Amino acid sequence: MSEEEVQEPEVLLENYGTTALPAASDAPIHCLTIIGQIEGHMILPQNNKTTKYEHLIPQLVAIEQDEKVKGVLIVLNTAGGDVESGLAIAEAIRGLSKPKVSIVMGGGHSIGVPIAVASDYSFIAPSATMTIHPVRLTGMVIGVPATMEYMERMQDRVVAFVTANSHIDEQTFRRLMLTVGELSQDIGTVIVGKKAVEYGLIDEVGSIHEAMHKLNALINEREAACHD
Repeated sequence: MSEEEVQEPEVLLENYGTTALPAASDAPIHCLTIIGQIEGHMILPQNNKTTKYEHLIPQLVAIEQDEKVKGVLIVLNTAGGDVESGLAIAEAIRGLSKPKVSIVMGGGHSIGVPIAVASDYSFIAPSATMTIHPVRLTGMVIGVPATMEYMERMQDRVVAFVTANSHIDEQTFRRLMLTVGELSQDIGTVIVGKKAVEYGLIDEVGSIHEAMHKLNALINEREAACHD
């Protein structure tokens, strides 16, 4: 057997577990995964599955600059995490000029909610869940009044971003956030699949096929507009 016959196939795998999808026609798509806990300024234990914002932000800058990338698919299965870092990721996704579609697979909890709605169009799998609850702080803090004010302002930022980038109204979102009796040790609401669409939080129930179809349609619309 010659060397050519035993060559390994090329694997389109890049840093941080991000996969470059094969081109469908002439529209290369970048797949961005948001999984586990979103790690912020504090390093989480090594046994935690994390998404590091200092890895994602440069990727998003590179996507914006890369003319070969025509669209972005954001796949979420996250338990939430650092609020400021999650908002930074959401703002960076929102600021991309490329067409972008998100899909919640498994879960898009807590600060994962703003990230899920930061795209041009959002999907949620039928069995996927999203948890909406107030902002929480962990660790030692100094100055209780200042901390409470910080939490309220951070919560307002989350509410403003979500309501500006989805079809849910502020009153409904805050009501879901402050619901008592649904979470055993907290206040808030767990939304499953189509309920997220009914509330206007997510655009459509679907899976990878529907998300890819929508993303390719957005890419084609953008290409057509550029040629007009």
